[in-house]
Amino acid sequence: MKQPHVVIVGGGFGGLYAAKALSREPVKVTILDKTNHHTFQPLLYQVATAALNPADIAVPIRRALRGRENVTVLMANVTRVDVEHKRVLLEDGESIPYDYVIVAKGATHSYFGHDEFAAYAPGLKTMDDALMVRQRIFLAYEEAEREPDEHRRRALLTFVVVGGGPTGVEMAGALAEIARKTLPLEFRHIDPTKARIILIEGGDRVLGAYTPDLSEKAQKQLESLGVVVRTKSLATKIDDNGVMVGDELIPSKTVIWAAGVAASPLARSLGAPLDKVGRVMVTPELSIPGHDEVYVVGDLAHFEQDGHLLPGVAQVAMQGSQCAAKNIARSIDDRPRLPFRYHDKGSMATIGKAAAVADLGFAKLSGFFAWLAWALIHVLFLIGFKNRLIVMVQWVWAYFAYDRGSRLIHGRVHERATEPAMLPSLRAAQLAPARRALMDVETVEAEPAEPQTTETERPEGEAASR
Repeated sequence: MKQPHVVIVGGGFGGLYAAKALSREPVKVTILDKTNHHTFQPLLYQVATAALNPADIAVPIRRALRGRENVTVLMANVTRVDVEHKRVLLEDGESIPYDYVIVAKGATHSYFGHDEFAAYAPGLKTMDDALMVRQRIFLAYEEAEREPDEHRRRALLTFVVVGGGPTGVEMAGALAEIARKTLPLEFRHIDPTKARIILIEGGDRVLGAYTPDLSEKAQKQLESLGVVVRTKSLATKIDDNGVMVGDELIPSKTVIWAAGVAASPLARSLGAPLDKVGRVMVTPELSIPGHDEVYVVGDLAHFEQDGHLLPGVAQVAMQGSQCAAKNIARSIDDRPRLPFRYHDKGSMATIGKAAAVADLGFAKLSGFFAWLAWALIHVLFLIGFKNRLIVMVQWVWAYFAYDRGSRLIHGRVHERATEPAMLPSLRAAQLAPARRALMDVETVEAEPAEPQTTETERPEGEAASR
């Protein structure tokens, strides 16, 4: 009897966990991703702020699934899912037939109708994004060292993070540590400790999805690092001059976007109802209406439980993909499918050294113990013993020395990295060494442990991993 063919679109948390679950079933599995590696998205900001290298948080998908003989990995960009003819269409014109498909494509940046912001305020969703942000951060200090004009130098040393969710909070805290702890004594014409770090949040408080007391503690921790937190503030314009907040211009040459995400455009090809940010309205079993063989998980799925929309975080994607895999197996055995039930393992965000907040359900932590829990959980969920060991060593060293050893600037340094005209050439030049490192990374296959808690990647208003 011919084995059913399951195609998985996306090699993120959802796709990888679905492939692992289906590797134990009598099916043929093909996993498709436009890159050859799985990225641990909760730590992308650490690559962007030079705490870690790209290969520290990435593992080749083939290595992660090595030994699972019924799983085939293909590097390909999916452009459309033809649900009527049961085929996945690829960018190169080829198509792959399926009996079942799990769409776990993830999300992309959303600038809320202002796509012109993108050239001046990159987001943080991919490794390319992280390397571009790192380029801008450290190039700003180098340019400021040579800049004779005081006003332009001040703009170069002003870093603005738009969005006060976990991504924005963690980025702002890391930027403050770079300025206050890492770079002092390394420059002769500027004082890095005088750099301004400004966090802009449209809501009443940072970490809006957390309890008010944890939000308050997070803001105090940020302010203790010298971060200026501005709530109830909206960025109305972003260009090479800086950020407009209402009628006020904040001169800045480095703006980082952490305010929102949108579902992958692939969702529209499914022909299913979508919510206002493009997520697919799925059934209780995580399939789309009228097509029990098409499943959508992770950031791409709109799923409500107990009257609340599930956030686009790693643990939702992992649990959802495992449910989809089980339902496919049950369908093959002619058994009724089961509805998805999400079990929240908690959420956490780190601000800096020994500073974090964590809501574990049974306990709410802040400070050192929250930071320690955050570090242990994230190391646990990295794939591969080598990656875990390297990250642990890097963090221990950074804890005592405040050093960030990945402060390399690649590519052209005589032109401003924020000039839109030079972005393609700069991106290609700066990313080449990192891409070679990703191709060479060697990790030891290890099964990710059952999640206890993971970093949340999307607060209220930030529709955000991975």
